[in-house]
Amino acid sequence: MSNEDRIKIQGEDGNKRMKPGRRPPWIKVRAPSGETYEWLLGMMRTKSLNTVCEEAMCPNIGECWPSGTATFLVMGEICTRACGFCDIKTGRPAPLDWLEPERVAHAVKAMNLRHAVITSVNRDERADGGAPIFAMVIHRIRELHPGCSIEVLIPDFKGSIEALRVVMDARPEILNHNVETVPRLFKRVQPQDRYEWAKATLSNAKKLDANVLTKSGLMVGMGETKDELRMVMRDLRDWGVDILTIGQYLQPSKKHLPIERYYTLEEFDEFKRDGLEIGYKWVESGPLVRSSYHAEQQVRALSVVHPEL
Repeated sequence: MSNEDRIKIQGEDGNKRMKPGRRPPWIKVRAPSGETYEWLLGMMRTKSLNTVCEEAMCPNIGECWPSGTATFLVMGEICTRACGFCDIKTGRPAPLDWLEPERVAHAVKAMNLRHAVITSVNRDERADGGAPIFAMVIHRIRELHPGCSIEVLIPDFKGSIEALRVVMDARPEILNHNVETVPRLFKRVQPQDRYEWAKATLSNAKKLDANVLTKSGLMVGMGETKDELRMVMRDLRDWGVDILTIGQYLQPSKKHLPIERYYTLEEFDEFKRDGLEIGYKWVESGPLVRSSYHAEQQVRALSVVHPEL
């Protein structure tokens, strides 16, 4: 990045840092296109389904959708939390749609997926956080499409082990909850979340099912330091997390939190080496890495699929 693409900013520690201007050349987003993409788009609309690929403006939609992979967003498209990095709408959500699990399961079968990823908005207006919907989706996919492994990317349920138990009793292959950032930045990045809730969710998942693969993710470029990142990486591993994803934060719009810096490809390689040395079973680290990136490869390499469940 050239000098004219940078401006100096005052860091929280008082030091001068370089703020990025234009995106570096190693961040290239593929525009979605192709027959498979168009077919998927049409099917999602026909079945009144949402995907986090669209709602969160995932940079990998142009790669994943044409290959027949998508992450389903359940429980509506309105979130009860307002995170500074996320493009999903915030507000008062509609009541849960108890027929949604059936539609998701039929879509998974129609796509002939080997690995389905299910996530949701936060539903803090409910004591159970919407956990029963996750369980219903898992059970119905297993009934309609045996042999398909299932990953759930869940909210923190405010640390509730009772809500988490509902999901874990359905026995997903991967239980994912993203910590997103370092503790110092939580109030700015995700003001309604708590680091302690993330700890409870991930550590309790292993207590409820010792065989489940647990997973978490971090965004970088929001003002954290490398030392802070390594501290969180160690925390997550101490909580029993098996799989770690690390990706560059990309600002969805000008109203969202700014990008403080772009990390280089070499730095992402460094994070991967650090993670493997700490003891993670799998580390995905790169500028465009997101939670579901290479998810099928992870589950095939690391776990046993449960077609009988």
